[in-house]
Amino acid sequence: MREITLNEVASLLREHDEFKILTHSYPDGDCLGSGYALAFILRKLGKKANVAVDGKLPSKFTYLTAHYEEQDFTPSYFVSVDVAAPALLGESVLEGVDHIDLCIDHHLTNSLEAEHRYVDGKAAAAAEIIYQLLDLLGVEPDADIAGGIYTGISTDTGCFCYTNTTPRTHQIAAQVMPYCDWQAINHINFVLKTRAKLKMERMIYDTMEFYAGGKCAIIYTTLAMCEALGAGDDEMEGLANIPRRIEGVKIGITMREKAGGIFKISVRTNDGLDAAAFCQRFGGGGHPAASGCSIEGDLATVKKKLIDAVEEML
Repeated sequence: MREITLNEVASLLREHDEFKILTHSYPDGDCLGSGYALAFILRKLGKKANVAVDGKLPSKFTYLTAHYEEQDFTPSYFVSVDVAAPALLGESVLEGVDHIDLCIDHHLTNSLEAEHRYVDGKAAAAAEIIYQLLDLLGVEPDADIAGGIYTGISTDTGCFCYTNTTPRTHQIAAQVMPYCDWQAINHINFVLKTRAKLKMERMIYDTMEFYAGGKCAIIYTTLAMCEALGAGDDEMEGLANIPRRIEGVKIGITMREKAGGIFKISVRTNDGLDAAAFCQRFGGGGHPAASGCSIEGDLATVKKKLIDAVEEML
């Protein structure tokens, strides 16, 4: 594996012609926005490019594929976008993939094995990196490319509210806004809610418990809760931010039960507490204020492991 520069990333993209872009499980706005934006950029260069999504594309992000159709070809070059660890790649995404040629990411905890890797830890979103490739590849943005980039930046910064937001973040957003319907994107991602999501939020507040003298808040969803409400992945979006919004909470943890006796853990922190370091204890990682991991076990067992780790950290 070799760490490379952004100029070298652009050179590699120019050299190859048939791409499969890999996204992570439970894809978010940055992963999908960056992935589809990159695919549209490559297609503008006359290349073939498909985006591999694990499972069904979340309905709220279908606008990213308004002008996207799968191309019929056998990919020869594999690029991961916004994928921080091997465990985040789902089986369907890895179909036909025996190695990763190029990793593009912004997580400093990145542990993905790839022939070439470019990680910009100062980027608020992987979409910032995709934007920078436009000039290097000589591609003009259009509605599809700009919409993907704006989606990635806005969602990974909580509509420019999170601490990862920088002046460059705002500058890039300003550059792509004239090309896309950013108001509609904001409405879909930060205003609109389904009735099922409202019911889920109401139910999840009842699960909230506080630990470490009120410095930690934990919420959870179970498979039974989701089944009772008819809630899917769309309804899970944004729930991880609920615990850390509470006054006095330094670390907010969201536990989401998945099939197979596994809980997907999302950690959000305040006051400089390192969420990435916390999640690395359980084989995960991410950003200093927003990270994740997965832990096997039942609700009580997994919760105890998390509480013990919180008390040790605090």
